[in-house]
Amino acid sequence: MSTPSEPAHDRSEPGLNTIVGERRQLINLAYRLLGSLAEAEDAVQETYARWYAMSGQQQEAIASPGAWLTTVASRVCLDVLGSARARRERYVGAWIPEPLPDRTEWISGRAGGRAEPADPADRITLDESVTMAFLVVLESMTPAERVAFILHDVFRYPFAEVAEIVGRTPAACRQLASSARRRIRATQAPAVPAAGQAGLVRHFKEAWEARDIEALVSLLDPDAAMVADGGGLVGTVLRPVEGSRRIAEYLIHIADKAPGLTLLERTVNGRPGLVAQHTGVTVTVAAFGLAGDRITRIWAVRNPEKLRAWTESRQI
Repeated sequence: MSTPSEPAHDRSEPGLNTIVGERRQLINLAYRLLGSLAEAEDAVQETYARWYAMSGQQQEAIASPGAWLTTVASRVCLDVLGSARARRERYVGAWIPEPLPDRTEWISGRAGGRAEPADPADRITLDESVTMAFLVVLESMTPAERVAFILHDVFRYPFAEVAEIVGRTPAACRQLASSARRRIRATQAPAVPAAGQAGLVRHFKEAWEARDIEALVSLLDPDAAMVADGGGLVGTVLRPVEGSRRIAEYLIHIADKAPGLTLLERTVNGRPGLVAQHTGVTVTVAAFGLAGDRITRIWAVRNPEKLRAWTESRQI
């Protein structure tokens, strides 16, 4: 597992540049822990609020501000994960992690505000630990498993430090990370070369645009499943659509209902994906799970609250 950014253990001066410089690390960590950019930003904001709530003397007494910020952010995320389970049980339909665009199309700005290009320091590092397939597996873990695994396996924190954050022994954290690893391995499909991924998604797009149901069926694994997330805010299927032909028929139905739909090939969480636009507005972002020369999973995010990083993306 690659490390998005190195742990900041050696910072010793709580200067403004040092503190602000940790933001990207914290956003990267919080997004992986929560699967939501909005929740990650809130967690990081809360972390900084706690830092600035301390007196200057208290801040100066902290030997490693970066480590302190990481610890607090992780604990905030752990609390959020605990409450998120209850919230997601009440969520309308399936809950899918928030999709991220490629760096060239990153847009920032909360719903209701004017979107602007994001500061590069706020961007998420796109690697295998943020693919949609990976994030979906993380959702199946307990909060403690997820935090222990991400901190140790992705961000390379030693178990002694993970233990302090999670509030368990190093041995217990090692077991948590091991359990998380088993979950990841159990769901991993054989790697598909990057060119093959892009080609498969392109063929899928072309078949969908042509309303060629047989071509769509041939590109989908017989046991493929499609999950859509509308959050109760837009119309979509509330249960997974399973089976290649049922998925193909559903996609043709969608195309017939929205004749002005435009499909664009885009990078979604670091992998080839599709963006559907209607009258120039992004309405769906789709990520794919691939195995061999077939599509095994489609995750379609339609909840507009999860598309704010895409809604004003420049077209290239």
